[in-house]
Parts: sequence; structure tokens; C-alpha cells
Amino acid sequence: MPSEELSVQLQRVRQTILKSGKKIYVEGLRGSASAYFISQLHQLEKGKTILVITSNQNRAELLMDDLKYFFHYLNLKTNALFFPSWEVLPYEDIPAPNEVSGERLEVINRLRNSENLFIVAPVESIMQTVVPKKWLETKVFELRLNDQLERELLEASLVDNGFVRSPLVENRCEFSVRGDIVDFFQSGAVNPVRIEFFGDIVDSIREFDVFSQISTKTLKSIHILPVRELCLDDAEIQKGLKTILKLSEEMGLNVSKTRAIQERIENLGCFAEPQFLAPFFFDRRETIFEYLPQDTIVLLDEPDLMKKNSLEFEDLIRSEYNNCLDKDFIAPEVEKLYCLYAGLEKKFMDFHGPVILNSLKMTEKNNLMIKQIPQMVGNLDLFSDQIARWKKDEQKIVIVAPTKTHIDRIYELMHELDFEVDVDFGKLSEGFHFKSANLVFVADHEIFGRSSKLRRKRKSNTQSFQRGLKDLQKGDYLVHVDYGIGVYLGIKEIRTGLGSGEFLHIQYADDEKLYLPMEGLGFVQKYVGASESPPPLSKMGGIAWKRQKSKVKKAIEEMAGDLLKLYASRKMAKGHSYSANTLLMREFANSFEYEETDDQLKAIEEVENDLEKDKPTDRLICGDVGYGKTEVAMRAAFKAILDKKQVAVLVPTTILAQQHLQTFQERFREYPVTIDMVNRFRSPREQKVTLEKLQKGELDIIIGTHRLLSKDVEFSSLGLIVVDEEQRFGVKHKEKLKKLRNSVDILTLTATPIPRTLHFSLMGVRDLSVIETPPLDRLAIKTFIRKFDEDVIRQAILSEVGRGGQVFFVHNKIHSIHSIAELIRRLVPGVSIDIAHGRLPEHQLEKVMKKFLDKEIDVLLSTSIVESGLDIPSANTIIINRADQFGLAQLYQLRGRVGRYKHQAYAYLLIPGTDALTGEARKRLAAMEELSELGAGFQLAARDMEIRGVGNMLGSDQSGHIASIGFDLYCKLVEDMIKDIRGEKVEPRIETEIDLFIKGYIPNDYVPDLNQRLELYRRIQMISSRKECFELSREIIDRFGPYPESVEKLMILLEIRVLCQSLHISKAKINNRELVLTLLPTTSLNNQTLVPLFDKSFKIIDMGQFDREYDPIRISFDERISRKHERIMSMTPEIEDYVVSAVNGDPIEE
Repeated sequence: MPSEELSVQLQRVRQTILKSGKKIYVEGLRGSASAYFISQLHQLEKGKTILVITSNQNRAELLMDDLKYFFHYLNLKTNALFFPSWEVLPYEDIPAPNEVSGERLEVINRLRNSENLFIVAPVESIMQTVVPKKWLETKVFELRLNDQLERELLEASLVDNGFVRSPLVENRCEFSVRGDIVDFFQSGAVNPVRIEFFGDIVDSIREFDVFSQISTKTLKSIHILPVRELCLDDAEIQKGLKTILKLSEEMGLNVSKTRAIQERIENLGCFAEPQFLAPFFFDRRETIFEYLPQDTIVLLDEPDLMKKNSLEFEDLIRSEYNNCLDKDFIAPEVEKLYCLYAGLEKKFMDFHGPVILNSLKMTEKNNLMIKQIPQMVGNLDLFSDQIARWKKDEQKIVIVAPTKTHIDRIYELMHELDFEVDVDFGKLSEGFHFKSANLVFVADHEIFGRSSKLRRKRKSNTQSFQRGLKDLQKGDYLVHVDYGIGVYLGIKEIRTGLGSGEFLHIQYADDEKLYLPMEGLGFVQKYVGASESPPPLSKMGGIAWKRQKSKVKKAIEEMAGDLLKLYASRKMAKGHSYSANTLLMREFANSFEYEETDDQLKAIEEVENDLEKDKPTDRLICGDVGYGKTEVAMRAAFKAILDKKQVAVLVPTTILAQQHLQTFQERFREYPVTIDMVNRFRSPREQKVTLEKLQKGELDIIIGTHRLLSKDVEFSSLGLIVVDEEQRFGVKHKEKLKKLRNSVDILTLTATPIPRTLHFSLMGVRDLSVIETPPLDRLAIKTFIRKFDEDVIRQAILSEVGRGGQVFFVHNKIHSIHSIAELIRRLVPGVSIDIAHGRLPEHQLEKVMKKFLDKEIDVLLSTSIVESGLDIPSANTIIINRADQFGLAQLYQLRGRVGRYKHQAYAYLLIPGTDALTGEARKRLAAMEELSELGAGFQLAARDMEIRGVGNMLGSDQSGHIASIGFDLYCKLVEDMIKDIRGEKVEPRIETEIDLFIKGYIPNDYVPDLNQRLELYRRIQMISSRKECFELSREIIDRFGPYPESVEKLMILLEIRVLCQSLHISKAKINNRELVLTLLPTTSLNNQTLVPLFDKSFKIIDMGQFDREYDPIRISFDERISRKHERIMSMTPEIEDYVVSAVNGDPIEE
């Protein structure tokens, strides 16, 4: 129940807002009290739409978190919606991100359907106009369960709404059609949707997981929206073009520039032009206010700040509009594209309110007596005194914490201080004390410092590294286990005794051809080598391939032997056994600002267990930038320091050393831990002082480059070495590390992914922890290839800085870097810029990096030294000059510096002009554009990284062997070899030959896309258990609809094959009226158990001898069966029962 003071204010507000156009003030809303007040008002006015407008996007996001908590606190089931701004500069020549358009359209469409919504919007997004209501009505396509509808009409609607047809839906704005199933992924949705038809009836609507492609949730209806706010048909486009050309002539603008826009629009199949052209295509533009119901309650959060930001935004709009006209570009008038602040103020008065929310008290009668929480970060005595005072005044205290570990930490603290308080799960930006309500809310970061940043948990994406044959194209190289490397030439239909079938056409050396039936796909893999040059083709039937395979096997054996020796010597060596986790260690863990991901927790646990053993630790931690490897290392470091041991952190570059120094200092600031750095840039005197401290034991953690491996570096008591990116050190330094390996604990961090297959097999030889969960649900980075152009640079920088972000500008020539700095200063005069490169004095480089990390610099102009390690969340635009001179991996890593959750990141690859590009540079840049979406292109880059990861782990000499037989086969050989040397029995796979005069296959009209068909055949071949059989069967029906008869036969044959394999039957063949089963000597079958298995329809005519290899059992049919596959279906349960009984050792029933 709200307090009397709050109730009075709420009633006053409710009375005032009964009519529209009545302003009312509520003041003194300190901390997150504004969200508390709004939630209480919403509880009383549940049947009405509420629109809360904030001064900027960051404030809107904080308010969303606060509201989410208070809705939960008051048991409100409301889901607040965010109405984002376009995230592009006014009149910028790029479209708004589809995800942003999707979110905006979702909100206005739900308003159009008269839903009562709770909306939070930054003022900038409210100023941006939206599509007219009548136009949206014609574009939205509603589908309900059991609707009668032709599938072709749905396809046409998706095309009209801007969706792009694709064989497989993996990205937003795509759709695919397979028989009676239509999949599509809306631009503002979290998951894609699958529609299944039964004739012309909508039989089911369900969401599915984009990675596994399996349905997860059923829906009753769905609104299909345009993929972006500008999605026009041909008539609308032609009408708009006429308007553009007419206005261009009237204004006397450059005709060629207008014609270029016209050609671009006409040539694009789907309209994806910049937002600023929208007014030319509609008779009128509207604002979100035209969609709001008349009784909407409008709340303005800090209106003075909102007005100030709006007027600044207006100045930017006018400036960019004039800039367009100065350059002879067509642009609509400002008032047609934006609703300016004067107009907004009038619109506010058309609705109930507006309610003005202020943190400051401007009057005496409209305010609430709310106080801010006093400053007590890190001072537990002050916090304890404050709690005691609140308790004495009988205040109810609620501490809000964002994770389970934070909640446990607070309970422990309260138990130590002997206080009882409520601890609640949630996230608050700031706490507050509401005295008249006897209520205190405290955010946990107000006690412990640093606000928590929750990671959105997402499933690991490793299964998509193994893409099988999904991306197979003509001209790709394939590896056949028996025949070697050939080139794929497509699919050929060939007639056989059982009818026609699809065969893979593979060409080998000397123009020899192999036609591989679909049943043989389990023997082939796509060739992935370590270099870009194509591999030589193998000769079919020749001994060269067998020789090559045995050579690689021998090399793997030698390598495995070396690994085993190292492993054995480490097992023999004695190391320091660290104490079990103390209360201080738990406190350090609880002070981590993020919620740990599951695999991060697993890695921490594995490292701590290693350290507590008396054997030297040597563990490799794999995980991409920002996945939380450094935290694992810091937990290990703290454990070592608690046992009076020193820690050395070895990094490959000075810039990385600098960032690690800042990260470690920040993380350990509450603890008496001394940290310093040594590298070639520090003066000899400074280095001497640092090394003396190290020798005397006055330093706990030393961070440095390879300088740390010099002879003059002596430790008082070295316990742990943390090596970041070991592969980037030279051979000499690696040898020095090798010598240290048997005496001290070593933790190696790498951002290069390790293939999943090797991860499991190597776990027993090299201690390995893999952190696969991405830290945030990041949007794909939009990548633009542009000719070097001052306008592009200016707009990119202004756009990023305008939304509160920072920019990386990479220019890899030190001699001309200052002239680029002058150019940037001239183009964007108000923007702060600094320079970083490898030749700067160390303290200066340190200063520049610290300023960029502290957001004192808007643009960091640097060479490619920023390529590795830097993780700066607020930097979301990178401009790479002369991108054609960088390698693909370098470009990929540079671009990886930007991109954070909810904020679209941009990469601009600047080139001198297409005529100056080499063929290789063109390929690289094209690949980078494809890599924008986290789909197939991303997987190729990941695979390239994996190959490097194998080289790093197993030695660079292995890359030659990978090239000779291909990556997948190499991984398989390593896996088998490691199992072998560890004494695990490697069971050879039994390949059962089945010839039952039945042909099962996947028809083209059931799975139209060839690559998906090939991938299904490949997966069918790889299946080895009934469980996998059942799962694949369910997946196929979910993705492609009910089986046709040919697929049903295929799945029955698969089940028989799996059962035969489990019984060690190598051949099952029907010959006239006899079924011949050929058994291997390892079979569990014997004649006592076999005879009762068959019913009266069969007669065993020859059992053979069970002590001989490949003995056939001959079984005669007493009656001819017209549809043999039906008979086989009836046999399957009987054989299945037998297999279960044989495995369990149960007696077989007659």
C-alpha cells in the first residue's frame, strides 16, 4: 500500500489528468523514485496507455530497468516497450538498422490495434516522424490459426513487406518456403516464426530457434509487419520519384546527383533508402501521437533537460539539412521529417497530463519527501551505521541485487552485521529513502561499488561451426575417406535397379569421376585447408592418398607421444598446493560486476581445483574478446596472492599490458594488492625500481611484455604465470616458458577458438577450458565499403558521437597520421581526437589509452595496434582507411573492436577506388561485407580461426598435414589417436550394408534446397543410436512437414541399419524369398536367443557357424509379401525388443 503522502500526490495527479491539457508537477523524485512513482500511478490507471518521454536514450534505458524492477515489486504483469530513435544522423545517407525499424513498427502497430501499452521513449525518437496509419493498415498482414489462405498469397505478402527469400532462415528479414511450410524472421522479433498449412488452412503457427531450426513455442496469431519503415510498392516508388525530380528542378539542384538517387531506388529490388527521403513517398507524415488513444497519460521525465537536448538536436537537424543543400543533394524540409519541440509541446497538451516529473524541488506543495541514499561505497562501517539508523526509525529496507551471487553476498554481510533486511532480485540505477512511506531502497552497487552489467544468457553457437555440407557449392573441394581430395561438380540423377536417384558428382585427378550415392555421404567432408591455395587432386585407386594418410597418422602419433611425455612429466612434478577458498576469496568472487556465464563458472572451478592440487597447473582458457577470460585469470591470481605467492602476467603488446594494468588495478582496488608493469618503454631507472620491489616481495602482480622473461627479472616467490595469447610470442620466449612449465602454475589465455571435436579429445592431454557463451546479445556489425570521402567520414563520426559513443579511426601509416588528424579536426570541429601508435613514448600512449577508456576522447586515431585486446563498450563505429591493404583476419579482428548490445555498430572500410584494388583485396572486402550478418560468412571466419587455434595448440608444423588431408579428417585422426594413447578403446564403426529391395530418398519437392537435402543425407549417415534417429525424425517433420512415403521408407531403413549396427550385423540382404543376415564375430546374438525372435512367417534354414567371421544366417519367407516395407515395419519392433533384451541381459520371450 502506498503511504498517505504518496496517496495524496497520486490522487491529486489522477484528479488533474481526468481532462487533457492539464499540466501537473511531481517533484523531489530522487534516485529511482520516479520509476517507483510511475509504477504506482500505472497500478491505479491500468486500463490506459502510458507514454514516458526521457531526455535521451541512456536515461530511457536506465528507466526501463528501474520500471522492470518496480513492476515486479508491485506484482504488475506489464511489459514496458522501448520506442527507439533511428540511430542515424539527420539526413545521413544510410538507412536506419532494420532491428530499430522493427521495434518502432511493432510499437505503432500495437497502438493501431488499440492495445493499452506502457511505452518509454527518448525525446529524439518522438521527434522523428512515423509512417501514416492508413499506409500501415494496408501493409500489415494478420494470420490466425485455422484461417483459410493460399500459401502463394502469404509468399507475395512477405515479398511486398521487404522480406528476402532464402533457402534457410538464419537472419532477420529472411523467409523460406518448403512445401506446406513457410518460415520468416521479422526485423523486430527475438525468434523467427514457422507457418504450416494443411491444404489452404493455417494448421499451426509456431516460433522456432534460429540455431537448431526446431520449434519452441506455439502461437494463436501473428501480425506480419514490413521489415522497415520504408517498404514501398512500385506505384509508391514511381510517385515518390516524380516528386523528387520535380522538386530537384524547382530548387535548381545538380541533376546528376538526383539521377543517381533515382537509379539507386529503381535498381534496388527492395527499398532500403535512407530515412530522410520518406516524406517524398507519402502525402503526409505522422508522429507517434497520431497512434495514441485519446486517454493516454503522458509523463515527461526531467522536462528542462529534455527541452535543452531537443533544441540541440534541432540545431543539428537544420545544420545537416543546409549541408545537404550546399552539396546539391535533394532533402525534404525539416518540418516534414521531424516534429520540432514547439510542436511537441502542443501535442503533449492533447492528452491526459502531461505529468511533469522532476528530481529537484521547485515548489513547496507538489513535492514528495524523498532523499537520496548517502555515499557509502566500499565503507562498510558507514553502511552499518546507516542501516542501524534506518532500523531505529522503523524503516523497511529493501536491497536490490541483480544476480544470485550478489544476493548471497548481501545475505552474508547482513548476517555478519546482525541485521535483518529484505533482499530482492532486480536491477536499480539508484536507491532512495521515502521517509513518510517508511521505505528505503538500496541498489547493491551503492554498497559495493560499480553498477552491475547483466549478461543476457544465450545458447552457445558452437554447433554452427560444424556446418557440414550446408554451404557446399560447385567447385568446392571434398575429401573422401577412401579416395582422397576431389572437386565437387554438382548432382547427377542416375537410374539404378531400384529406380532413379541423386548422386554426388566428384572429379579426381586425370579427369576420373566418382558418382557417390546419397548413402555414401558419411564418407565425405568439405575440404578446409590451412592455406588459401587449392589442394592437389588425388588419383582414384592410387596409393598416394593411402600413403599421405598414413604419413599424417605417423606425424600425429609422434605429436601425441610428445604431448603424453609432457603430460607424464607434469604428473610426476611437485607443485604448490593452494589453500581452499576462504571467505576473502568468496568476497572477491562476489564483487565481480557481471553475472558469470555457466561455462565461465565451470572454467573458474576447474582452475581453482587445479591450484589446490600439488601438481603444477598448465591450463588453456579459450574464449573470444569480452567472454570473461581475464576474470578467470584474476580469480586464480587472487588465490595465489592469498598464499603469499607472486603472479606474472605476460602479454604480447605494450597496449595490451596497459589495458591489463588498468583492468587489474580496478578489480583489486578494494584489496591490499600491489600491481605494477614493466616493458621496454619504461626508463631503465623505473624498471630497476620495479624489479627491486619484485625481488624483495613488495609486488604481488607484475604485468609486462616479453621483458618479463629477461635474465635480470627475479621473483621473491613466483607462484603463477598468466600468459595472454602465447602464440604471438617468439620461439625463444616459448622455450623459456616451457622450462618454467614443470615448476610453476601456468594459465594461458587465447581468443582463438578451438574446434569442438578437438576440445573433447584433447581434454585428457592438455587441460582445457572453453568459454563459449557470448557476453551480450550483440547486433551484427553493419559494414560499408566506401571510396575515401570526407562526407562519409564526417557523417560517421557525427552520428556516433551524437548518440554518446566513441570512434576508432585506423590509419596504418605513422608518417601521415597527423595529416589525417588535421583532416578530422577540420571536418568535425567540436570533436575531441587523440593519436596512438607504437612509436609513442610509453607514458604518452598510456595517457591516450586511459583518456579513451575514460571517454575523454571521442575519436581515437591509431595504427593497427588496437587490433588485439582492446574492449571498449562505448566505441561503436570503426573507420578503417586503406582497408584493401589489410588481411581478412586483421580486418575481422579490427572490426571486432566495436559492437555492443542494443546499439548498432558500424564499420566503414575506406578504399582509394575500385580500379586500384587487386583481385585478392576485392575478395577480402566482399567477404567482410558478407561477414556483417552472423550467418554463413561468420562461420567461415570462425573456421579459419579454428585452424589457427589447432596450429597454436599442436604446433605450427601441423598446418602442413591439415592442408594435405583437410581439417575435418585431420581432427578425426587426432581424436582417435588421443583416445588410443589414453588407453580408451576406439570401436571401429560398423558399416551395415542393407539391400532389402526398397529405396528411400528425400524428394526435391519435400526439401527443395539441394544443400539442405545433402546435409540431411549426411546427418542420416552419421546417426548411430535410436535416440538420434528419433530426434532427427522429429526435426524433419517440424521443419519440412509430414513425411512423404519415400522419406518414411528412408527413416525405416535408417532404423533397421542402426539396429543391425548395434547387433554387429554387417549385411542384411533379401534374395528371392530369403533374408540373409551376415554377422560379425563380435555379435551378442546366439542361436538360443535368435530362434524365438521370428514368428510363423519365417523359417531359419541355415544358422552358419558363430565362431567364424562373416557367417550368414539365412531366413526364408513362407509367404510372399507384396509391400515389403510394411513387413519390415512390423519386424522392426520385434528386433527392437530383442536388442533391448540383449543389452539388458533379460530372457527373450517366445
